[in-house]
Amino acid sequence: MSVLQMLKDRSNDTCELCASTSNLQQYTIPPSLNESVDTCVLVCDTCYNQIEKNTDMDPNHWRCLNDSMWSEHVAVQIMAWRMLQRLRGEGWPKDLLDMMYLDEDALALARATGEDKDESEKIIHRDVNGVLLENGDNVVLIKDLKVKGSSMVAKQGTAVRNIRVDHENANYIEGKVGGQQIVIITEYVKKN
Repeated sequence: MSVLQMLKDRSNDTCELCASTSNLQQYTIPPSLNESVDTCVLVCDTCYNQIEKNTDMDPNHWRCLNDSMWSEHVAVQIMAWRMLQRLRGEGWPKDLLDMMYLDEDALALARATGEDKDESEKIIHRDVNGVLLENGDNVVLIKDLKVKGSSMVAKQGTAVRNIRVDHENANYIEGKVGGQQIVIITEYVKKN
């Protein structure tokens, strides 16, 4: 059974954040690289586009988090926490955050994207041309890179899809090259 089907079964074919039943899709929670029911949630288009910042944030849409933050599934709790952190300037999310509890491991994963930090505290990743890099971006290597700990050489021009940024170091991103997960220095890539 696919991860998507397991998510649909788990959620009774509804968005796990807002309970919508239309245009549902699987969303893998960054910085997770493997897809499993423990690292994914089922979301509608509206939630997905606001999570990914493809559309403007609609604070009233997210009042649904008052219910979904109590989900028994940790992945849903993490996404609820992250969205409440993004909206904390609205006032009402702060009250929900005060009530919410995540265990130590879940809280560490929830904080991995820096949603709880002010913009001035966030680590910003930029490619060789100074273009902003974010989770999920595609980049191209601008020079041959020897992969430490292996005999592999990642060739110039190799595309690295769906990168993950390191939230502790602005110079590092992660991505798969030749099926192997590697850490890449940002000055050796340019955004597609």
